[in-house]
Amino acid sequence: MDSPAPRKPAPESSRAGTGGAGMAPSGGPRVSPRVRARRRILAVWSTTALVLAGAITVGTVRTGPEPKTDFWATLKSQLQPLPARDVKVNTPPPAAVDLSSEIKRILAENPDYRIGVVVQDTRGGEPQRFGDTADYTAASTAKILTAVAYYALVERGERSLDTPLGSYDAGFQIQAMVNTSSDDSWLLLMKDIGYPELITYAASIGISYDPEQNLLTPVEMASLLKQLYAGQLLSPEHTEELLGFMQHTNDEELIPAAVPEGVTVSHKYGLLEGFVHDAAVLSSGNAAYAVAIYTWGGSDADSPERIEVFHELTTAVTGALFRR
Repeated sequence: MDSPAPRKPAPESSRAGTGGAGMAPSGGPRVSPRVRARRRILAVWSTTALVLAGAITVGTVRTGPEPKTDFWATLKSQLQPLPARDVKVNTPPPAAVDLSSEIKRILAENPDYRIGVVVQDTRGGEPQRFGDTADYTAASTAKILTAVAYYALVERGERSLDTPLGSYDAGFQIQAMVNTSSDDSWLLLMKDIGYPELITYAASIGISYDPEQNLLTPVEMASLLKQLYAGQLLSPEHTEELLGFMQHTNDEELIPAAVPEGVTVSHKYGLLEGFVHDAAVLSSGNAAYAVAIYTWGGSDADSPERIEVFHELTTAVTGALFRR
């Protein structure tokens, strides 16, 4: 290779450093421009040699007239791919259940039953009604109305939870009426309230109720639970106590059995001669809804088919109201 022509030395005033004439800045002998140019050429040759050596090491040595191996292609072929990273994809949450469409579907698939469903937001607004929401024999769901009416008398100073009723006091009878659905406790409490007083109290909170007929609509039942949960009927202490009784009943097979984790259920079921009902307050976080499901269907009150209707309706309601 031909050596490049030497460059003309730069004037002394442009050189780096402060050494004297004929000396490098460090104090050593000054290097001529020609020598510096040769050193640069040698440096380039050394780098090229190293690259070629790497190509021979990584690639395959060939002999004969075959073309030289492309260094970059060979190097690429020898490299192992990096392991794939676990990429977390933020998938959108499932779409909320269309409550109206889903409940209508369930009702259409169960034409042998008379079914009424009401959903009421405890914060207010109009209730959502589905199916047949006329009067039903209320069965034991009306026991919540009796409990509320008795607590109201206690708060007015006209009764006491320590009042003897039967073999126990009134407080015990309220708990037994709700926890175990005791009919004996119910009769004792209604008698102590008095039927006229119970009718008057029900009317004062927007419910038309005659204990001798024991008829309620699911709309009225949902309204009762909404008012109770919202603190519109009783003191905070009595409200909490009654809702607590409703969280521990002797029959949890209907609404409670289909409620997802994280949702609290305070409910009262009712079973009587083909009538199967469940009415509950479902709450999670700051949201709470009163839900009343009333059904009638002949003599199959305890059948798996009837229970499954409650489970399907509850799943639809919670899926629409408590989206996660």
